[in-house]
Amino acid sequence: MERHNHKPPTQQTHFIKYLLLSLTTPHSKFISPLPSPPYKLQPTIYGVQCTSKNMAAAETSKPLPFFFTILIITSTTILLSPLSGANSSSEFGIEDGWSASSGMNKNEEADDVNIVQTSRHGFFSSASTKRACDFTSGRWVYDQSYPLYDSNCPYLTTAVTCQKNGRPDSDYQKWRWKPHGCSVPRFDALKFLGKMRRKRVMLVGDSIMRNQWESLVCLVQGVIPTGRKLVSYDGPSMAFHAMDYDATIEFSWAPLLVELKKGSGNKRILHLDMIEENARYWRNVDFLVFDSAHWWTHSEAWSSWDYYMVGKTMYQKMNPMVAYQKGLTTWAKWIDLNLDPSKTKVVFRTMSPRHNRENGWKCYKQKKPLPYMSHRHVPEPVVVVKEVVKKMRFPVYLQDITSMSALRRDGHPSVYRITQEEKNKKKRLQKDISSDCSHWCLPGVPDIWNEMLASLM
Repeated sequence: MERHNHKPPTQQTHFIKYLLLSLTTPHSKFISPLPSPPYKLQPTIYGVQCTSKNMAAAETSKPLPFFFTILIITSTTILLSPLSGANSSSEFGIEDGWSASSGMNKNEEADDVNIVQTSRHGFFSSASTKRACDFTSGRWVYDQSYPLYDSNCPYLTTAVTCQKNGRPDSDYQKWRWKPHGCSVPRFDALKFLGKMRRKRVMLVGDSIMRNQWESLVCLVQGVIPTGRKLVSYDGPSMAFHAMDYDATIEFSWAPLLVELKKGSGNKRILHLDMIEENARYWRNVDFLVFDSAHWWTHSEAWSSWDYYMVGKTMYQKMNPMVAYQKGLTTWAKWIDLNLDPSKTKVVFRTMSPRHNRENGWKCYKQKKPLPYMSHRHVPEPVVVVKEVVKKMRFPVYLQDITSMSALRRDGHPSVYRITQEEKNKKKRLQKDISSDCSHWCLPGVPDIWNEMLASLM
């Protein structure tokens, strides 16, 4: 595996590009400080999603000589094989036995075509796409030019600033995802802002989605001059404003998507067929990115509700995946009935894996990605999501980050989710320091999710 040493653009280069691309627009007043996110460490199901198949569009052409026909057929077979050029011992096509300093084929990058995986409806496709790219199958490549920002980004919360909290190693920040046969384009903040001019991007979900929102804001904010970026709040939502672009990157807290309300006797009731209280924030948005999985898989001890309700019928017990399917179906119906696919694009991100001891893993003192997974397992929530999305009329892109992230047990905060001062205080009080193997250090893995997301947009 070859280490890459790309020289990042200088601040002067960014500033010149910014002056050329930005247009000054008047904007209302906002406030800046970020509240602490509702991070709550809770158990969840862990697993790895199987990869999907992508079909390349066939093109008609003039007959070719026999020799060239054979050559093209052979080349196409090699290019479309997810395991081509790899000595893999895993079901994911991830090579066994590499390390951060191992070699990589020097011709690999030259042959890459920067393309994106297309949805079943084809609306997330690159103008330069020549063949479908399966983002789910690939490997983590060590790259010295990463990360694209540092932990001093002012929009990061304490829980994810692992370097500031005393984590001694930093290589976990320097891995990028390399799909087989193509590549994920490097995040370009100015290009992203140019595409998002006068648009709203909203990430909807739980604290892992908040984790991803902070990543996306930090990827963008470095090229925007001080005083031209602000954060505003509206109920459970917050928005980062790139004022010169009239663009917003928003986060809306809705971990279950459907409504969770207090009933008589302070009982917490999860209404599986009600969603408008949360969905009212999703209207008039250009790009919506959803996630919802972890809260549905909590054990009874960690559950956020006491009863389920469908219509006027209340249930004390229900299979969690049956409840999840009902809740997601309510979400799907709302999307189908209320959004116009010519105005709004929708992505559903699959569940983020958790490397906790309950699942036979640990994240403490892990310093590099796993080279491969010994078995393939599709978590139940992913199966449910795929079935619900398949039945929708509205074109929804299912962004699979589960399998790639399953290899990154090194990327979690672990005990570095709190400051050294807080650790010392807990030690004095003889309190345990819990390990977070659910969220992700930033800079880190969610930056790669956002590189993929940017290429889809």
